[in-house]
Amino acid sequence: MPELNHSIAYLYFQQTKFDRKTINLLPRPNIRPAEPFKRYEKAEKVLLPRKWDGEHSNFWELLQKRRSERRYTQEPISKQDIALLLWASQGVTAQAGPYYLRTAPSAGALYPIETYVALGRIDDIEPGLFHFDVRGFQLERLSDSQPLSDVATSALGQGFIRSASAVFIWSAIFRRNMAKYGHRGLRYIFLDAGHICQNLLLAAQALGFGACPIAAFYDDELNELLGLDGQEESVLYMATIGTKA
Repeated sequence: MPELNHSIAYLYFQQTKFDRKTINLLPRPNIRPAEPFKRYEKAEKVLLPRKWDGEHSNFWELLQKRRSERRYTQEPISKQDIALLLWASQGVTAQAGPYYLRTAPSAGALYPIETYVALGRIDDIEPGLFHFDVRGFQLERLSDSQPLSDVATSALGQGFIRSASAVFIWSAIFRRNMAKYGHRGLRYIFLDAGHICQNLLLAAQALGFGACPIAAFYDDELNELLGLDGQEESVLYMATIGTKA
């Protein structure tokens, strides 16, 4: 197995980053679109019920109503709600030997994803960039600036980010996973990020907030904002949180 920076997975990740100089010059393969749905026309069909009630009906309603929301009011959200959102996305739920198991699954319980939050309008927390210390269940302040505008600029200038109360930003520490799983580990890293984000989106819906996942950003600009080297650790994904307009 080659060292991290010579692995197929790592080279793929680095070569698919966005930056301002090349984003409009990147070659896009001419791939024919696929049909939006797949059906086996000759197969036997078994119609399924479309209504479900019972003790878990609130959860089904959350799934039904979850949508990407990009319009927010200026109303701040509480410190308690930020804590709930962090716990829902990456909170520790149990310990098995050296492993701290969490609300979202991770291949091999390795948890290569790190969580950062850009906080703008939060009661009892001054604006700034923070790292989420999972084991200590606390935020570690990285800057005292008002970060939402800088995050928006790094995210291809998407203006709605500036009106959010918070932006969750997820990075990967590649070797935490790939030292065990090699090239295939990158797949697991992306899956981990998806699990975490979906947990956050459902928790936001449960609390009545709007949320929107974002994957379009200038990778190394956002890395620089967070103080990441872009090599051992690099941003993968992010999501806004705010009070629905």
